[in-house]
Amino acid sequence: MVNLTKIYTRTGDEGTTALGDFSRTSKTDSRLQAYADTNEANAVIGVAIAAGDLDEDVAVTLTRVQNDLFDVGADLCTPLLANPEYPPLRVKQEWIDELEADCDEYLTRVDTLRSFILPGGSAGSAHLHHATTVVRRAERSAWAAREDYGTEVADERGVGGVNPLTTTYLNRLSDLLFILARVANLSVGGDVLWQPGGGREDKPQKPARR
Repeated sequence: MVNLTKIYTRTGDEGTTALGDFSRTSKTDSRLQAYADTNEANAVIGVAIAAGDLDEDVAVTLTRVQNDLFDVGADLCTPLLANPEYPPLRVKQEWIDELEADCDEYLTRVDTLRSFILPGGSAGSAHLHHATTVVRRAERSAWAAREDYGTEVADERGVGGVNPLTTTYLNRLSDLLFILARVANLSVGGDVLWQPGGGREDKPQKPARR
């Protein structure tokens, strides 16, 4: 159980923070960026649920995802260790399978996509498009952490890598959120389609002066 009796600790005033294994690292560490972006994605999804007037089943799916994202963040902040005394939360393949099943199910509700679409339409769709972009950023940050630390258990320096399933989870989640953004617009008539050139009529160009 989490028992927070005090919010500020002053332990980060020198620009460092604790990882999940209690080691300390710089607040500019790529692992910290990855789970901070994941936390931001969770917050944006929370706004979509609270303000988006979403269908109940969509809200239930997103609430499950919110819980998962806390676990993704816990995974990203805890380096891979060979035999930890207290095994930390780790992303599982089953969670990714659930996202793929959700993608397949919700995709049956919308028409085949034949154009790029604009974020907007309903409030719920706009918030979910926003969440999609934040999750994609979180995935990029997680890939940066993988490049910095690898995906292996603690090496001779005692520095463990990043669970590769975290990036896979975030990738599939961005797909699901994009689909759910389209589902959320069914109540307002469907997608807002991109118009190349902003929908402007072509106008004759003035001849260049010589």
